[in-house]
Amino acid sequence: MEGRTSPWLDWAVELQALAQAGLHYGKDPFDIERFQRIRDIAAEMLARGTDLPLETVTDLFCCESGYQTPKLDTRAAVFQNGRILLVRENDGRWSLPGGWVDVNVSVGENTAKEVREEAGLEVIPRRVIAVQDREKHNRPVYAWKICKVFVLCALVGGEFRPNSETTASGYFSLEDLPPLAEEKTTAEQVRMCFEAYRAETWETLLD
Repeated sequence: MEGRTSPWLDWAVELQALAQAGLHYGKDPFDIERFQRIRDIAAEMLARGTDLPLETVTDLFCCESGYQTPKLDTRAAVFQNGRILLVRENDGRWSLPGGWVDVNVSVGENTAKEVREEAGLEVIPRRVIAVQDREKHNRPVYAWKICKVFVLCALVGGEFRPNSETTASGYFSLEDLPPLAEEKTTAEQVRMCFEAYRAETWETLLD
C-alpha cells in the first residue's frame, strides 16, 4: 500500500508532533503560546483533510503530553485445526482479536487479555509474527501513528462469551474468509499469520 494520500496530512502530523514536544520541553511562556498555536493549526489542517469534526480531531490528536510516539496495537493469531480465529465486530465485519496495549501490561499480556475479552479464550503468546507500520497496510490512514504487533498464540481453552466489543467468534480457512474490518485486519495480514503458523521457523517481519 502507498503512504498517506496527501502530503498535507503528513505535514499536519509532523507539526503536531513538533508542537507537542515543544509544549512538553519548552519553558518560555511565549514559546509555549506559539507551540499551542502550531498545534491548533495542525488540528485544523487534519480536520479539513479528513472531513472529521475539529472537536473529534482535537480529542484524538491534541490531548497527549510528552514526546509523541506511535500508539501500540496487538493482534492475536490463534489456530485450531488449521483455521484461524476471527471475531465479529458490532458492525458485522470480522477481525483478528486485539486492540490498544494498556499501559500496565506487556505486549504478550495484552494479546492474551484481548483474546480473553473478545473471544472468551485463554491463550499463551508464543511468537511475534510481525511489527507493522499500520498506515502501510490498513485503510483509512489515521492522524496518529500506530505500530501493530501480530502474535502467534497457542490455544489453551475457553469459549465465546457475550461482550460489548464483539458479537461472535469463529475459525476460518484462508480460502473462506468473511468480510473483514480492514482498518484492523486485512486478508494480507491474515495470510501472513497463516504463513507464520505453517512455517517450521519464522523470522519476525519488520516494516
